[in-house]
Amino acid sequence: LTRSNSDYSVTADRLVDAIERRSLTVFARFDHAGAADEVGMELADEQVVVFGDPRAGTPLMQSDPRIGIELPLRVLVWRAPEGVLLGHIDPRALGARYDVAEHRGTLERMANLLSDVVAEAAG
Repeated sequence: LTRSNSDYSVTADRLVDAIERRSLTVFARFDHAGAADEVGMELADEQVVVFGDPRAGTPLMQSDPRIGIELPLRVLVWRAPEGVLLGHIDPRALGARYDVAEHRGTLERMANLLSDVVAEAAG
């Protein structure tokens, strides 16, 4: 988990900017709080930003199609009592769950990318 130095909207927008500056594709932004509101329920601000580059993920899925459930990469941004937080799953952990041992370098680069964009978003 990483705590942001900014409010929720600024953090989420910085995250998308950090991703796009790296010429990666933002595939979706899932607004969980907005979806809850649409059905008359309350949820603190929370969204998932899904992003990536098929040139990195496709070779992983060619080695083990099951890893497709984990890709593309995603970062959760949410408002908690202690502030705005960002979280993600460490891609290096995927190497133990799927038959992608030959792609350790790619998983390491994905982990570094996630750390970098989260740190940038947190300000």
